[in-house]
Amino acid sequence: MFDALFRFFFELSPVVFSQGEFRFAATTGSYVAAGAVALAAGLTLVAYRKGQGRTGQRITLAVIRMTVLALILICIFRPLLVVRAAVPQQNFLGVVLDDSRSMQIADVDGQPRASFVKSEFGAADRGLLKALSDRFTVRVFRFSSAATRTTQESDLTFGGSQSRLGAALSGVRQELAGLPVAGLVMVSDGADTADAALGDAILGLKAEGLPVFTVGVGRETLSKDIQVGRVVTPKTALKGTTLMVDVVLSQSGFDGQKVTLDVEDEGTLVSTQQVSLPNAGTPASVPVRFTVNEAGPRVLRFRVSPQQGELVTENNAREALIDVRDRKEKILYFEGEPRYEYKFIRRAIPENDNLIVTSLIRTADNKYMRQGVDSPDELVAAFPKTREELFAYRSLVIGSLEAAAMTGDQLKMISEFVDRRGGGLLMLGGPRAFAEGGWTGTAVADVLPVVLDRSKVQPKGTVMRLSIKPTRAGAATAVTQLGANEQASADKWSSLPRVTAVNRVDAVKPGATVLLTGTDESRGERPMLIFQRYGRGKTFAFLPQDSWVWQMHSSIAVDDLTHENYWRQLLRWLVDGVPDQVEPALTTERVEPGEGAVLTANVVDPSFVELNDAAVMATITAPDGTISDVPMSWDGEHAGQYAAAIPTKAPGWYEAKIEATRAGKSVGSAVTHFRAAPGDAEYFDATMHAATLRRIADDTGGRFYESSNTATLADDLRYTGRGVTTVEEHELWHMPIVLFLLVGLLCAEWGYRRVVGLA
Repeated sequence: MFDALFRFFFELSPVVFSQGEFRFAATTGSYVAAGAVALAAGLTLVAYRKGQGRTGQRITLAVIRMTVLALILICIFRPLLVVRAAVPQQNFLGVVLDDSRSMQIADVDGQPRASFVKSEFGAADRGLLKALSDRFTVRVFRFSSAATRTTQESDLTFGGSQSRLGAALSGVRQELAGLPVAGLVMVSDGADTADAALGDAILGLKAEGLPVFTVGVGRETLSKDIQVGRVVTPKTALKGTTLMVDVVLSQSGFDGQKVTLDVEDEGTLVSTQQVSLPNAGTPASVPVRFTVNEAGPRVLRFRVSPQQGELVTENNAREALIDVRDRKEKILYFEGEPRYEYKFIRRAIPENDNLIVTSLIRTADNKYMRQGVDSPDELVAAFPKTREELFAYRSLVIGSLEAAAMTGDQLKMISEFVDRRGGGLLMLGGPRAFAEGGWTGTAVADVLPVVLDRSKVQPKGTVMRLSIKPTRAGAATAVTQLGANEQASADKWSSLPRVTAVNRVDAVKPGATVLLTGTDESRGERPMLIFQRYGRGKTFAFLPQDSWVWQMHSSIAVDDLTHENYWRQLLRWLVDGVPDQVEPALTTERVEPGEGAVLTANVVDPSFVELNDAAVMATITAPDGTISDVPMSWDGEHAGQYAAAIPTKAPGWYEAKIEATRAGKSVGSAVTHFRAAPGDAEYFDATMHAATLRRIADDTGGRFYESSNTATLADDLRYTGRGVTTVEEHELWHMPIVLFLLVGLLCAEWGYRRVVGLA
């Protein structure tokens, strides 16, 4: 519509004006006529200076008349638009067609997006392709993950599982290098599934001055659609861990409708719940809880059943990959005195569990009891005195123990255990814990999530009785889930007996999150469970000193596992994500079959200092059982980081076992998995991305068109100024807009005179 109006008033398209250069072609007669206009202007000023009416009215009329004369003066000097136009059939034009799966979405009058591509570019004797071929030597390319030449309609399958706009543009630019190219035409829905930045491809096009004219296919909004937009899951989890996962849902056309959200583990239903869909355009995060009980690489599928009338059903499900590890995680529990809290925490962890609690309990001065040790020498000298010994544990729990029981170096070691080693630290409430235990001002106080204040130390014998409940943030974590669902969990917390605390904490660190609060007898609310990330690790503070009453109180049934479940969940979170000496990572957990996966590994020594001189080898086991060794090399940029490209052939699971050695001695090993399978990214955010296509066009000097408004595309491409061109001059003085302005100004003068009574 805009183009039609612009052409009606200005006779030329906006592209011609943007590419052209304004000039005047004045003749001798023009200057003579200009003198006459100047004389008329002078007479006009004199006439309106002494004419009738008020001063303001005369000024308005003079301005209108002078504007008319100025417009006539411009026309007398014959304005021209000089533009370079492509010589017919002397220039090449690259046409880049989207051949990905998203082009099968039927959102354009009930027809798939591919219909437009086939009708306009399917054959050289019809549609836009014919109009372009009449003016240029056209080279047609199709693209999904990469651009390839195509010569017939049957080459377009619209089955590509990726849309890499940047790679396609760069590939076509290189393919046409050295030829007189007028520009590129990209026909796509604008969905870009590539990890690489699109900006790099645009910079290459700008450097060559190669404009891209983009044609957007599809709708910018879908009338009816439900999408599982994002799923936040950990990369690894310990077998038996209960996970709380945020699932982001968005929709259009189903405001407030209730749907079922299912979670499947390799086809087995592990969770289901009813959710109300958010309003259109407002994504909502839905917490989903489930337990991973099967070891190995697991594909979890989060799915909403398709609803009637949905345009895209493939985006109703999202897959996430989790490596479930069946191994023992060691926790060091250092307690300052034998007490019930210690006794029942140990009882909460069964012997066959994946958690091993190795305990060191002070029974008298310089006397300790050890439990859960692997060898007679473990902790024989009490708390570890070297970093290598302490860093062998995954997490550390400190009970009711005063800071003076440790040396300054041991306190610093605990701080480094969290910051550098990436371990988890939990401090429990008790008479010798926190500020009451003299921890204020120590290196450990720096990593704790609470502010320790000596002035807030409670007098001996002061006990606070507290009712515990989760905060809003705490209710969204797995550690506070005590029931089958959110409501059942909230009811369980409200029914638990009160606990006591002797440590007063009023402030938490700026980066900390309060997960549990306690309400005392005066209805004051205090933080009870606080969490924060610190360096590579994480820290917790749990203030109650007798959570064991949640098991032993008379109101608690004998078979009630609330206390056990709470502590198992908290300790599992404590060890979750703690790195090993060899820590693998993948840039993506799923690649297209035939593409390579980039495997990285961070390697450290027993003190968790990065190693750049290790020998690292990845042993790859393919889905068919084939085993191959791929050496990994230090990337030269990041301390301790090694990388390798792992090729794939057949679809399925690939196992990578990484071994690191140094001077012939083992540093450590790790196992990770990735999958080769066709991706489904094409169906997510499946609307037409006009902003992306406009950016490509605007940044390269081209223009964006909607599929319903491409009538001027072929003509506009003549004026890119590239390739073999000729100079065209377009007279501007006789444009319709000039006539309309002259008539409009004269009518305005007459109308104004009538209004003010001067006519």
